[in-house]
Amino acid sequence: MQYMLLIYTSENEEPAPGTKELDDLLARHVAFSGETQNNGQYRHAAPLQPVAAATSVRVRDGRMVATDGPFAETKEQLGGYYLLDCKDLDEAIELAAKLPEAEYGCIEVRPIRDLGQEG
Repeated sequence: MQYMLLIYTSENEEPAPGTKELDDLLARHVAFSGETQNNGQYRHAAPLQPVAAATSVRVRDGRMVATDGPFAETKEQLGGYYLLDCKDLDEAIELAAKLPEAEYGCIEVRPIRDLGQEG
């Protein structure tokens, strides 16, 4: 089954570009990606641009409104994701705990809906 690991952090708490802390964080992601690729679990991953680059789109009464910024003001923002193929939720949670952001942010684990098996 596929699981999305959504990485939430506070952009103010992330390591700054050009620091050893950021280099270490990126090295841990490379190791995690390598491990999940070697185990046949890796499907896709990507970091997101900062929340300042976000645009939220809503349609109300047939009218589209696009606004700068995220959907809601929150302490933590979605910063990236991994899409993994895991045997079960326990395995997905175990892998989520290996992500470095789990130490100061939050990793949301969500199963992917298989629309081909519904209804």
